[in-house]
Amino acid sequence: FAWYGHLKFTSTPLVTVIFISWGIALIEYCLAVPANRIGHEVYSAAQLKTMQEVITLVIFSLFSIFYLKEAFTWNHVLGFALIAGGAALIFRG
Repeated sequence: FAWYGHLKFTSTPLVTVIFISWGIALIEYCLAVPANRIGHEVYSAAQLKTMQEVITLVIFSLFSIFYLKEAFTWNHVLGFALIAGGAALIFRG
């Protein structure tokens, strides 16, 4: 939401949007940094980053469809399938 939620509020001043977005991102980083430190005990950095990207894409897809009301087309599905294939390669031991 921090980076794309403001797209529905184009009348909100840009400075306000920037501060709100960075405030949301700060909370996210406060959770992500300790999670990565804990997760690195089990997963490699590449695996942690891959998990983060896959989770981000899934959440963003839902956000895009339900909040921004944007179409999810065949090329999105194919692109995400290719990304999922890449993610599977990262976790292949």
